[in-house]
Amino acid sequence: MNLSPDTVSQIVLAAVIVVVVVFVLVLLFRSIKIIPQAYAGVVERLGRYHKTLMPGLNLLVPFVDRVHKQVDMREQVVSFPPQPVITEDNLVVSIDTVVYFQVTDARAATYEIANYLGAVEQLTTTTLRNVVGGLNLEEALTSRDNINGQLRIVLDEATGKWGIRVSRVELKAIDPPHSIQDSMEKQMRAERDRRALILTAEGTKQSAILTAEGARQAAILSAEGDAKAAVLRAQGEAEAIKTVFRAIHEGDADPKLLAYQYLQTLPKIAEGPASKLWIVPSELTEALKGMSRAFIPTAPDAAPPVVPPAPAPTPPPAAPTGQAL
Repeated sequence: MNLSPDTVSQIVLAAVIVVVVVFVLVLLFRSIKIIPQAYAGVVERLGRYHKTLMPGLNLLVPFVDRVHKQVDMREQVVSFPPQPVITEDNLVVSIDTVVYFQVTDARAATYEIANYLGAVEQLTTTTLRNVVGGLNLEEALTSRDNINGQLRIVLDEATGKWGIRVSRVELKAIDPPHSIQDSMEKQMRAERDRRALILTAEGTKQSAILTAEGARQAAILSAEGDAKAAVLRAQGEAEAIKTVFRAIHEGDADPKLLAYQYLQTLPKIAEGPASKLWIVPSELTEALKGMSRAFIPTAPDAAPPVVPPAPAPTPPPAAPTGQAL
């Protein structure tokens, strides 16, 4: 097949155009790089670190610049498997740890450490053994906050040159040996039983105290009630007696009737438990005299008793005359 020179030239021109278009497309593809959010791109120019790309659209020099690595800049949570740790009292405990860290410098995390995740795990294990190795089992179980703080400080200082910031370190679990767990469970059970017995004894004691206090208060109130009732009864009886005497005096009763009524009232006054003092009015004596005169008859014409005259006084004897003194 024979082609004319014009046809050949057109074919060559078309091929050149296609090559140019493909080259331009490749150049555009190699010069444009889109970095997603929360990531950073490490750019190398001719094999050497050049710059760090931020999220968004970035332009590169084709065939000169290349993105070596995209680094996740978000805070990461890594849970490490249980690690055997020997305490100060020679007991082996298994400790699970969780580390919260964040890459702050993509260049340092790429070039200063080969595998920062594995480095953080190994550093956490060794630091944990150093910290827990100086504590006994009881201190290790009750000092989690102290252990977490020491681990965070050590890890943060060690990983700072790697462009990593350790924000938190948490101990998920501290598992002592099974024999120690059984002993601890028995001790806890005995402690709970002891506290239950103490609480029961305290409750019984408080109940007895409250019961005795209630009985004492009831006895006091009962005695006060009886005393007040006795006082009120005595006051009532006194008021009644005063009222009766006032009525008798105002009615100007006969002395004989007054004496008779008072004699009838005396037994009732004596029956009162609060009667300690009897009031005997002066009219009663006169009335009793009148009653005695009324019940003992006397002769109307009887002569008064004769009173013998008093003997005359005897004069003293006279002195004999004619005798010298």
